[in-house]
Order: sequence, then C-alpha cells, then structure tokens
Amino acid sequence: MKKLFLYLSAFLVLGLPGLANAADDSKFILLSSTIGPIDSGIVDVLENSFEKETGIRVRHVGAGTGLALDIARKGSVDLVMVHAKSLEEKFIQEGYGTQRIPLMYNDFVLVGPAADPAGIKGMKTAAEALRRIAEKGAPFISRGDKSGTHVAELDLWGKAGLKPSGPWYAVYEKGSEGNAPTLKYTNQKGAYTVIDRATYLSLKDQISLVILVEGDEAMLNYISLIPVNQKKFKTVNATDTMRFVNWLTNAKKGQIIIRDFGKEKYGAPLFFPNSEAWQKTKGK
Repeated sequence: MKKLFLYLSAFLVLGLPGLANAADDSKFILLSSTIGPIDSGIVDVLENSFEKETGIRVRHVGAGTGLALDIARKGSVDLVMVHAKSLEEKFIQEGYGTQRIPLMYNDFVLVGPAADPAGIKGMKTAAEALRRIAEKGAPFISRGDKSGTHVAELDLWGKAGLKPSGPWYAVYEKGSEGNAPTLKYTNQKGAYTVIDRATYLSLKDQISLVILVEGDEAMLNYISLIPVNQKKFKTVNATDTMRFVNWLTNAKKGQIIIRDFGKEKYGAPLFFPNSEAWQKTKGK
C-alpha cells in the first residue's frame, strides 16, 4: 500500500496523465512509461493482453523519459519503459534500476510544412537538414522537457555541430504533455520538428505537416524496459514485474503483438520488436 500511496501522490502532485484504475491489492504492477507508446495505444494493448493471460493487472502513468525515471527514483513504480540511453544508463548506475532490457523500436522523422521553406526534403541525414533549417532561420519547435524525444532531438543537433538558439527555435511550453500535443502545436505554427513516426502516423489525417527527412540510422528510436531495483525499494513487486518483462520480450507473446500493432489501422506497424529472444529467432 505504501508504494501505491507514493504512486498516487506522484500522480496528484505532478499532474501526470495516464493513470488507469490502480488496484489496491498485491497482484498488480505499476509502470512508468514514456508518453509516445501510451498515446499510440500499444501500452494498453500489451497490459490488457498480459492481464487476460495471467490475471496480473498492470497500470501505468505517462511522462517524458526524464520524469518517468524520476518517478521511479521515488519508489512509486515497479518498471519503467523509456527511450533515452544516456538517462537510462545513469538511472542504473545510481542503483535505481537493475538492467536495460531491449523491447522495441521505431524511428524519428523530421516533419514540416509541405511547402518546405528550408528546402530539406529528401536529404539523407537529419544533421544536414537541421543545419539547413538553422541557416534559413526556419521555425522549429522543440519539446524542451528532457524527454526521450527531446534528448534524441538534441543528439541530432549535436551531430549537426550546432546548439540551436534564436527566435526561430522555440520550446513548446506544454511539451511535457507529450509528442501528440507538440506535433499539433507545430502544425499550428507551420514549423519543423523531430517526432516519432508512430505519433505522426496516428495524427497524419489531422495535420498538414509531412515527413521530409527519414531513414537516417541516427534517427532510430530504441525503447527499453528497466525493472526498478527491489534492493532500493522493498515495495517493488519484483516477481510479477519480471513475469511481465519476460512476457513482453517473449518472441511468441509480447513481441508478436508489437510486430502486428498498427498494421490494420495504418497499413504499417508502428513499432518493431527488438528483444533478445526476438533477435535470436528473427520472429520465427
């Protein structure tokens, strides 16, 4: 109950989205997840499928990767699902997490107005495109919230050899609410941004922005699981958490759901399985 109280307190104090009927018994898992997978719907599908098979409930709270890890540092959750390697490694080095476990990936894309005033369409690398955007002073929107998406964006600027600043580079004041609100705001401003493909596909019928740069290996977006260290917090439900982790990474269970998610609705998967078990079997 202490863990649940801390979890609910974090939700109320931080105003985080995504809490779904946390249970009051010992047979549940609390997940702190980056917002993108939640917005896409895949987190709910995975949680519900696992509960149907095992009877173990999983409930989640959504936050940018930095904040999702901070929630876990308070001992409020059992597991995190995040996508910023440098932040993940620090979390583990500090003793809060046990290990980084590959789960799935998609990719980031650079989107902007169809008219493409910066002239970046078709460029092979994000670094080249970002340099052009900076040279032209074309409006660019950043989440600016230390989320996985923000960290990835800054890494791409680093590869471009730039530290973006100036009136053309704006931080969305509500960026911590997630990629979907950020993309909608970018659309309103007729600007450029770096966003994950899943968010773009889920909103493409509601916006006029188009994908201008894609396929750069530097834009791959790897999503990991990190169990919270029970040695740090006795309230962590390590047994059920590892059962969930093993189910998610199983090549014939969670990974199959990930492989097929989005195909029917969008004509293409939103994520690609990436667990060690999947890599060994190649999904066969």
